[in-house]
Amino acid sequence: MDGMSLLTVTVLAVFVGFEVVSKVSSTLHTPLMSGANAIHGIILVGAIIVAGQAADPWILAVALLAVVLATANLVGGFVVTDRMLHMFRARKDVASHGAPVQGAPLQESPLKESTGKEDPK
Repeated sequence: MDGMSLLTVTVLAVFVGFEVVSKVSSTLHTPLMSGANAIHGIILVGAIIVAGQAADPWILAVALLAVVLATANLVGGFVVTDRMLHMFRARKDVASHGAPVQGAPLQESPLKESTGKEDPK
């Protein structure tokens, strides 16, 4: 394939990938991210194999860049997946030390419930 064909395929893949990913609901994001992490692990192994067999300095430089980028993508994917899984865990309203858990709903004061006005503390 010539350079223009490769560029066309790359641009079309970016547009299609963006449209597909932007339509995924947040409920499906975590399972899809886990699958993507597995694919990025395979890409990382392939980049390491290519870097190990590179004879030309340019191929070695591109392969090492691919290893760095694939590693960053893999680690970032696991970090995002871990954060998403923490969002779906059950929350307790009060932690063991008695303070409200971050993100837990705060109880409104009795004054506001009866009169509609804030408690002037």
